[in-house]
Amino acid sequence: MSTAGAGRSGGTSTSVRFGRVELRFEARPYDDPDVQRLVAAVQREYVRRYGGPDAAAVATDEFAPPAGLFLVGLLDGVPTATGGWRFISDDTVEIKRMYVLESARRRGIARRMLAELEATAWSSGARRVVLNTGDQQPEAIALYDSAGFEAIEGFGHYACAPGALFYGKALTRRAAESTAPQR
Repeated sequence: MSTAGAGRSGGTSTSVRFGRVELRFEARPYDDPDVQRLVAAVQREYVRRYGGPDAAAVATDEFAPPAGLFLVGLLDGVPTATGGWRFISDDTVEIKRMYVLESARRRGIARRMLAELEATAWSSGARRVVLNTGDQQPEAIALYDSAGFEAIEGFGHYACAPGALFYGKALTRRAAESTAPQR
């Protein structure tokens, strides 16, 4: 069961219970302290897997509505996951900084975050979503493949980078409603 309410940033939040655990998604500004802690954690993950941080430019205002949205996933109130999207054309958003802390992985949190990102992007007028990941992230590749993403031509900062992988997917109302947690 899910509920919607006000998030800390004044935006909306969505929560879902599975088992004894509550997972709540809250819209937060990109410069929120919890967001910045989790972004620093994902950057450490990139250093571990690739030898350096993600160098793609990200501006705080790109994730402020209506240009974009950034979510924090709170597992029983603890900031555990992040993900955001930003419009890169009139009907296309790019997903960025999707991450789940290692201690919370293998619980379906990334799949729920992805579904929430798709649903909120659809609600904001997006009809296509794109993203990039790398060949050293097999968990992400498996998630995107299972969620209906297909390989696309490279774009942005890593368009020609060795090991960079690019995915895209058309969003539909039916898909957004079927993948989003029930409210």
